[in-house]
Order: sequence, then C-alpha cells, then structure tokens
Amino acid sequence: MTRALVLAAHPCAESFSQALHGTVVSKLRARDWDVDDCDLYAEGFDPVLSEAERRGYHEVGPNEGPVAEYVARVRAADALVMVFPVWNFGYPAILKGFLDRVFLPGVSFRLEDGKVLPNLTHIKRLAAVTTYGGTRRRALLAGDPPRHCVKRAVWHVCRPMKMRYLALYDMNRASEARRTAFLERVEREMEAF
Repeated sequence: MTRALVLAAHPCAESFSQALHGTVVSKLRARDWDVDDCDLYAEGFDPVLSEAERRGYHEVGPNEGPVAEYVARVRAADALVMVFPVWNFGYPAILKGFLDRVFLPGVSFRLEDGKVLPNLTHIKRLAAVTTYGGTRRRALLAGDPPRHCVKRAVWHVCRPMKMRYLALYDMNRASEARRTAFLERVEREMEAF
C-alpha cells in the first residue's frame, strides 16, 4: 500500500486551497492509499527554527529531536504532496518553516565531501498543488521561486519517479468555472498519481 504524506498550508478552512487539500486527500484515499494528512495550521506546527536548532543543525541524529514526530512521518512516506498558496512569490511561512526544521541533514539530504546528496529516495512520487494570485507571466518575471524550489530543491532530495506541479495562476480573478476546472484537473491527476 502506498503511503502519502500530504502537507497542507493554509489557515482558513473555507479557502480554495483547503478545498484543493480536501480533494487531494479524498482522491488518494479513494485509491486505497494510506494518507497521512498533515494540515500544518490545524496541527499548530511551529515554523520557527530556534537558535538551539540552528546551532545543532548539522549534528545528524540529535538534530531531529525537536521535530522527531514530523521526521518519522516524512520517513514513512512513499509519496509527498504539498498543497499551498503562493504568497509574495514564496511558500507560506509555515511550509517554509517545515522545510527548514524537518528537511535536515541526515533526514532529507546527506553531505559527502561538501556535496548535497538525496536522502529521501524512498519517496517515489512528488506533487505540488498550488494557487498564485497573479498571472503566470508575473510569476515568470519574478522567477517563480516556489515552482523552482519544488521542482529542483525538493525534487533533488527525493529523486522521485513521478513529479507533478499543478498550479492555478491568476487566482485573484479566477471565475467559478476556472476554479472548478482546476479542482477537476487535480482530481484526475491524483487518480493517475
């Protein structure tokens, strides 16, 4: 059975992002996947990397202590799906904090001779489901950091066999029909994921 860790990062239950989150979870469960639904806001995840954590960042093993529960959840996953809105051309702070605090040396990567090598190669599928307030062109002009972070940095530590980046751009002006069409696209993608 495939086990997916779904990381959701939006504080408002009525948001479109939470509707996407619900769609992802329900479609994967309908496929009989074991879904670890990690709604970072609902769980009260603390995204702040403390001074002590930063000082001990490279101490493989002990560095996991403050976030051991989340490390175990990442290690148990065969698939990772990140559901988040793009804010200020980046991840919501809570998701960025998750990556800062949980994707540690010895967890998501290992350092060998100064090189960063992947350490989450058991994750065979990686997906991001996201919305942007602005247009695709505007995101491109800003360099589209979230897309590159997922498709390069997160991809690098996993090296998945399957990777999807699903984005609804221009959310601020998206009609009901466009939002519905995107939800349907996410459903199809999760059925085939």
